[in-house]
Amino acid sequence: MPTKTPAHPFYERLSLVLIGLLSLGYIIIAGKEILDPLIFGFLFAILLLPIAIFLEKKLRLPRAIACLVSILLLLGFISGILYLVGSQISNLASDWPQLQSQVSQSIIEIKEWVQHAFHINAEKQMSYVHSTTQKIIAEGSNVIGTTFGAISSLMLFYIFILIFTFFILLYRQILINFIVWVFSSEYESIVHDIVENIQSILRQYILGLLLEMFVVACLACTAFWFIGAKYAVLLGIIVALFNLIPYLGIFTALLLSTLITFATGTVTSAAWVAGSVLAIHAIDSNFLLPTIVGSKVKLNALITFLGIILGEMIWGLSGMFLSIPIMAIFKIIFDRVESLKPWGYLMGGGNEEKKSTMKKMKPAAADKA
Repeated sequence: MPTKTPAHPFYERLSLVLIGLLSLGYIIIAGKEILDPLIFGFLFAILLLPIAIFLEKKLRLPRAIACLVSILLLLGFISGILYLVGSQISNLASDWPQLQSQVSQSIIEIKEWVQHAFHINAEKQMSYVHSTTQKIIAEGSNVIGTTFGAISSLMLFYIFILIFTFFILLYRQILINFIVWVFSSEYESIVHDIVENIQSILRQYILGLLLEMFVVACLACTAFWFIGAKYAVLLGIIVALFNLIPYLGIFTALLLSTLITFATGTVTSAAWVAGSVLAIHAIDSNFLLPTIVGSKVKLNALITFLGIILGEMIWGLSGMFLSIPIMAIFKIIFDRVESLKPWGYLMGGGNEEKKSTMKKMKPAAADKA
């Protein structure tokens, strides 16, 4: 008679889970240089997949040419945004004398305030400023070298993203067949369901972000135009772009827009711009984000915030961008694997559980009636 294998004790299972998480974390941190552009390429490939399929089926283009044309269209869209931002920045540079005079006047006012508040005379303040300036100039060569190194690394990072996007689009059928083949035939329908839902939800999420960015840019540009800010379009684009960084991007947008308005206008205009940015953020957080983006991903705010913090700790700024799509992928998997459904429920808002509970209660109530 076969003996039943005893279940492993809780502490043993917990130890194995912790060891697995630590190992996975080490692999993620050590493999950042290859995993970071690979995941971005995966997201861009999902976004461009309908375009590539359209070019293949409707225009009868070879798959490689269709993938290349899709990437070129993406580059054209990004280049248009960069051109718009660059033209606004060039206009800002043309007003450099006004900026200098405004900043000089602000420095004088700050010096007078410091002398009055902390009883530090102007000579001591200027000596500290000059000593700090000399240190910056002495380290200028190192700063320039570091800047050029960062720019070259960033360009290489973008090239890797485009290469990964192209190859994922080109070999997408092989990748899907591999994922299905890894699991046994009894799980084939579940695997297909997970793959299709990941594609659909991530595509809707990315398109939702772009739509949200467009709406925020329109609101910000309109508000800044009514206020009379000199570079309303530039400030609106800055607010929209930094708004893509959840929770933390709004503070950067607030600082930049306020400083630019203060340097080209009055203190009153800067205060109105700061208030407008906060009001737009409140509208976005309470109405736009839940309606346009939140309904696609269905992650609760606690898990989202923790994921953003962990993403920043592991991969920096790119980790903050990728944290929500990665958590959305995990939630799709958790919701469709029976043993992992509690984790999917933890990551969600609890609405799915309420609906299933109500469905179970309705037949019972009908039986009692």
